[in-house]
Amino acid sequence: MIPLDPLPNLIDQVYARILEAITDRTLPPGHRIRQNELAEKLGVSRQPVSHALHLLHRQGLVAESGRRGFEVIQLDPERIRQLYEVRGAIDALAAKLAAARVKTDATGRAQLEAALRAGRAIDRKTPLARLIALDVDFHSAIYRLAGNPVIEEMIAPQWPHMRRSMATVLAELDYRESAWSEHEAIAAEIFAGRAKAAEAAALAHALTAGQRTEEKLRAIDEAA
Repeated sequence: MIPLDPLPNLIDQVYARILEAITDRTLPPGHRIRQNELAEKLGVSRQPVSHALHLLHRQGLVAESGRRGFEVIQLDPERIRQLYEVRGAIDALAAKLAAARVKTDATGRAQLEAALRAGRAIDRKTPLARLIALDVDFHSAIYRLAGNPVIEEMIAPQWPHMRRSMATVLAELDYRESAWSEHEAIAAEIFAGRAKAAEAAALAHALTAGQRTEEKLRAIDEAA
């Protein structure tokens, strides 16, 4: 039998740190990652860095580049559109189910209310990483209130890619405000128990975010 890795927690920490750097573009698309250099910056050995990079490689966030090197993959506008089309269907279902359960699930309702309050506190100085975390928290609260754990299980593998896409548009000051206005509208329909309206609002929000992200990425590609 193969011995167990004695450093799983360290690998998780290194993975999370690299993913955060990819998401907030500290490690921008096309950047070549050298394992030795990254290990030195993080103050760890090469082993957990290698493990973390191979996890990111399997998720399609980095690609092999040269000997023992990796490169941050470019965001594909068409792929992002496709991702948001699927997410729109999932978010719509989650919002509909959440609206049907909001009066009987006090814990789930409280979690959604807390996520909404946290989002209302953002301003022009809120760091990008914080904006992304708040956005994820809001949608995750709806998934939990929906009462169907398969929703979170299906969406979980896509969060790293969606976090990257969020960073593309949340960096724009005007969109961070309109995004939370749309969140408020979705939550209002859920709290009122209007399942159909909540479903429509969630779908519209996802498709708008996807379209805006795709347009932004195409503009970046054209300017390059």
